Amino acid sequence: SNSGIGMDAAMRMAMKGHEVVLACRTLEKATNAAEKIKAEIANSTEDAVEAISLIKTLKLIPMECNLADLTSIDNFVSNLKSSAASFDAVCYNAGIARNTEAKEVERTKQGFELTVGTNHLGHFYLNHLMMPLIEKEGGRIVVTASGVHDPESPGGAQGEKATLGDLSGLENAVANNSKQFDMVDGRPFNADKAYKDSKLCNVLFTRELQRRLNASGSSSIYVNAFNPGLIVGTGLFRDQNQVFTKLFDVAATNVLKVGETTHWGGGALEYMTLSEKVGEKGGLYYTSPPGSSKFGDAAFDREFDVSEVSKEARDDDKAKRLWELSEKLVGI
Repeated sequence: SNSGIGMDAAMRMAMKGHEVVLACRTLEKATNAAEKIKAEIANSTEDAVEAISLIKTLKLIPMECNLADLTSIDNFVSNLKSSAASFDAVCYNAGIARNTEAKEVERTKQGFELTVGTNHLGHFYLNHLMMPLIEKEGGRIVVTASGVHDPESPGGAQGEKATLGDLSGLENAVANNSKQFDMVDGRPFNADKAYKDSKLCNVLFTRELQRRLNASGSSSIYVNAFNPGLIVGTGLFRDQNQVFTKLFDVAATNVLKVGETTHWGGGALEYMTLSEKVGEKGGLYYTSPPGSSKFGDAAFDREFDVSEVSKEARDDDKAKRLWELSEKLVGI
């Protein structure tokens, strides 16, 4: 939450009096995020005395959690446990997208392909460790997914389409105990598809986690995923061509009106985390038509609402097998 919708949502929730843990890839990034939030509040508040008073009330806790390293995740949760913390809500919002032209596979500390290893397996392992810390009654888990998980969506239909196939990439990585895979479906590496696949994993994870929570009957924790829309001006696009990204951001958000603003995306994450309606049921996916940020926060619970996921994301058998393979890969 050191940039993009994560930082915006953190600021929104902190200003409402909530205690917010800013978990970022490094402690420096987390500390900078907290300072940025304070500076943003100071700059947007006309009365200096009021600004100082408001900043003093903020409950922002910067912490390090690198999702590309399971040891870092271990350390993060150990530090949380030492503070005897419990959480009303946990947001799995971190995400990376490699340059779509990238040809070489990059890997996490444990050897997983970097995009799926971070966006899916990192969150999967973090969730495993966090479950005991989430309030059993009324706790919620929010997963930032994307419309590109669906090959029939406008974004998902561009380029290589998301599909996990028969999961042979993960199956082989588990069978040979290497834990190394290039793509979930076992095909040659494609950076664009790896990101889309990771978002499909996020939706399948959401549905399977809720199924398991329901089956346990021991809690009323609800987990839901959402699509914040096309938001080009965030850290997610840091690895893309920056000249193209800036031009595309202006075109998508201001000219074509199909993009969303970072502030609106932060509002979507806040809504998923705090809305009473979202907290009533789990295993769902929320999204909105392109360009809904023009309605501001009024779009939440109106344009931004429950929607159907892709056909593959509704494959419960695949969701179960993805879960089982993920457990073996991260060593649960």
